[in-house]
Amino acid sequence: MKEIEISEIPPLSPGEQSLLDMHSVVNVLNVLRCELTVLGLMAADNEDYFREGLAICDSLLVSLHDPAAALKTAGRIEEFEHVVFTELAAKLEEPPRHPDPKEETEALENLRTVFAILKVRAQEILARAATPDRWEPFNLDNLRQDFLEVFAAIEKNSKGRYRILYNAARKEPQDYYIDFKFETAGGALLMTPVFQDTMRDLVANARKYTAPGGSITAALYEDARELRFVVSDTGRGIPETELATVVQFGKRASNVGNVRTMGGGFGLTKAFMVTKRFGGRFWIASELGRGTRVRIIIPRPSTAAPGC
Repeated sequence: MKEIEISEIPPLSPGEQSLLDMHSVVNVLNVLRCELTVLGLMAADNEDYFREGLAICDSLLVSLHDPAAALKTAGRIEEFEHVVFTELAAKLEEPPRHPDPKEETEALENLRTVFAILKVRAQEILARAATPDRWEPFNLDNLRQDFLEVFAAIEKNSKGRYRILYNAARKEPQDYYIDFKFETAGGALLMTPVFQDTMRDLVANARKYTAPGGSITAALYEDARELRFVVSDTGRGIPETELATVVQFGKRASNVGNVRTMGGGFGLTKAFMVTKRFGGRFWIASELGRGTRVRIIIPRPSTAAPGC
C-alpha cells in the first residue's frame, strides 16, 4: 500500500476554516435534518412536513460559515431543541397519516440522541474557543467510552442494517469489526481537545467508506515526546493518483460518488490542518479494494502539563 506524506494544501478561506472548526456540528446537523425528513415522510408522506425544524437546520448550517455566528449558534442548541420538539409534538398529535407507533417512537428517540450529541459537541467547541491551543489531561477510560458511544450512535443510525462489534469471534458477514486501543506511556493522556474531534472524524470516515463486513483499526499512543494516532480500514480505497489531493477542502475520491454521506467532504482536511497547527506530520496510504490508512504524529510541547 503506497504511503505519502502530505505537507501542504491550498490555503483556506475564512468561511472554509470556520466550517472546519465546526465540522462535528455540521455532521450532526445533517443527521438531524435527515431524521426530520424521514419522520415527515412517515407522518405525512411529506419530507418538508416539519418545516420549522428543517428551517432551523438550514439556518444553523449557513451560520457555521461565519466564526462569530457559529459560536453564537453553539451557545443556543437547547433553545433550538425546544423549538423542534414543540413543532413535533403539535404536528404528531394529529398527523395526516399515522405512522407505525414503534417506528415513530424509534424516530423520536433517534432525534433525542442526535440532540444530546449535538449539545456535547457544541459545548466542546465553546470550550476550545476560549483556549484553542490548550493541552489537557484526558482520562483514558472516559476517552474509550466516548468512542464506544460514537460507535453506538453510528450503529443506531443504521436502523438495523449492520452491527458494530469489538470481538471478531462474534462477527457476522454484515457486521463491522472495530479494533481500537488507546495507550499512554505515562499517567494521564495529555492531548489538545480538538484532536479528540479529529480522531472521531477519521474513524467515522473509515466506517463510511468501508462496506458492512469490513474492519477498522484505530490506535492512539502517547509518550513523553509525541502523540501518535493511526486509523486504517478495509474499505474501497483511494486511487493512487488522488492521494495528494484528496486531503484538500471539499475533495472526495472519484470512486466514492455513490456513498451516502452526511459530511461536508472535509474531514481529512480538518485532520491535516489540526496536525499542522500543532507542528505534526500527516501521512496517508491507500490501495483500491484494500483500504486506507491515515497516520499522524504530533510532538508534545515542552510545556505540556496538566492545566497548561
